[in-house]
Amino acid sequence: MRGSLMRTTAIFPYLLAAGLLAGAPLAQAANLVFCSEGSPAGFDPGLYTTGTDFDAAAETVFNRLSQFERGGTEVEPGLAEKWDISDDGLTYTFHLRKGVKFHTTDYFKPTREFNADDVLFTFERMLDTEHPFRKAYPTEFPYFTDMGMDQNIARLEKLDDHTVRFTLNSVDAAFIQNMAMSFASIHSAEYADQLLKAGKAAQINQKPIGTGPFVFGRYQKDAQIRYKGNTEYWKPEDVKIDNLIFAINTDASVRMQKLRAGECQITLFPRPAELDALRKDPKLKMPDQPGFNLGYLAYNTEHKPFDKLEVRQALDMAINKPAIINAVYQGAGQLAVNGMPPGQWSYDDTIKDTPFDPDKARQLLRDAGVAEGTEITLWAMPVQRPYNPNARLMAEMIQSDWAKIGIKARIVSYEWGEYNKRAKAGEHDTLLIGWTGDNGDPDNWLNVLYGCDAIGGNNYSRLCDKPFDALIKKAKAITDPEERTELYKQAQHLLKANVQITPIAHSTVYQPMSTQVKDFKISPFGINSFYGVSLEK
Repeated sequence: MRGSLMRTTAIFPYLLAAGLLAGAPLAQAANLVFCSEGSPAGFDPGLYTTGTDFDAAAETVFNRLSQFERGGTEVEPGLAEKWDISDDGLTYTFHLRKGVKFHTTDYFKPTREFNADDVLFTFERMLDTEHPFRKAYPTEFPYFTDMGMDQNIARLEKLDDHTVRFTLNSVDAAFIQNMAMSFASIHSAEYADQLLKAGKAAQINQKPIGTGPFVFGRYQKDAQIRYKGNTEYWKPEDVKIDNLIFAINTDASVRMQKLRAGECQITLFPRPAELDALRKDPKLKMPDQPGFNLGYLAYNTEHKPFDKLEVRQALDMAINKPAIINAVYQGAGQLAVNGMPPGQWSYDDTIKDTPFDPDKARQLLRDAGVAEGTEITLWAMPVQRPYNPNARLMAEMIQSDWAKIGIKARIVSYEWGEYNKRAKAGEHDTLLIGWTGDNGDPDNWLNVLYGCDAIGGNNYSRLCDKPFDALIKKAKAITDPEERTELYKQAQHLLKANVQITPIAHSTVYQPMSTQVKDFKISPFGINSFYGVSLEK
């Protein structure tokens, strides 16, 4: 029921003190506070690859041509009402939705509705390194390039104001799914032109303008992000919240305390030790589902001695994965064997994990000429992720395991945005990281995380194995699922043999929330969407 949030006395001082509801009639507004886990690096979805960034922009401010159904992997129309695919699979014609309005804010007032020019600006900026806006605001688009879309889109044409055609160089079986992903969020060409003329191109990443269900208000790093419900949204039934507030705190215990005190209505990433207490709280509910994710450790093969396969094999078999799963996941994790989760179609369950064998590991290191006491870095994430509830503890356990075979690992961490930036630049020796699937296609794992095109992006091992890469590229260019599955299974065997990574766990995803929250859907892709969500008394 609208206004019910304001009658909860426990949160009134908090919201008032935070200035979240300044100027809003308390009895008339539906306000939802989301206790989020980290500050976004920015608000331009094309520049990033993490759920923290996508939650703050792609799922609030923006839309895409196609979109995923809430809580599922099926694709449905978004800013494109429909699309046609040519018989040869190389041409996609998108028929754009009419009457869609871009946001009006204190820094931008649109003079026209969404049209083909906005699609062209969005993708031409990613395609063309000489694009005027990109030259004014030099940026990279890691997801777009990781998937090879910069090489595969041969031509982009405006047929009329509401029709756009993409022509590909080769068949991409996941193209429509890719277009529904966060990085493909559609920007306003008119707003970009205004910024360019004012010499403020970088503002596109600080003050976003989109067509999405929520309008960006303001951002205070490490504190809060404020949005207003979009009263002119093209799908008005999806906007049931007047004010959406992200209250940012990296400490899971603090987030749970705020949730239980009524200071926020939904949060994420509870520590396993807190699950029982949260389940017993009558004011809360905690839906869960098997995670479409993988937590893993990557070896930087461009750094010695990790360029040697036997060194990677030694470090891999020295990690006591069952002990880590017991201590870090505490019953909410499943042992990972492969480079993607068992729920992904084409997963090869014939692949077996390497046995835990510290003695053999020590011998492999000696044979490889690695001296006792060799020092390396082991990077640990500073934030919780769906695939890893406690990276610091995991790092400490791996550090202990490796010490037993004569390797001294120094644990390194940075602020989350800096961590990702430095990791993509290849500064690490070994790295704890992970992934939650983005589109339900095997390419989103095998290509995006381990392919040659993804070096400098999400391929943190920085290994380009040509036979592996040839298999995944061939599979991507075939539409028959059985043929693709056979190629992906071959690729998984090569990935396991190369030991680019040590797969550690797939975690169960829990989403604690107030019983007031209605119709929130847990995304298999690890993102948080608030359109269609409401609050009741």
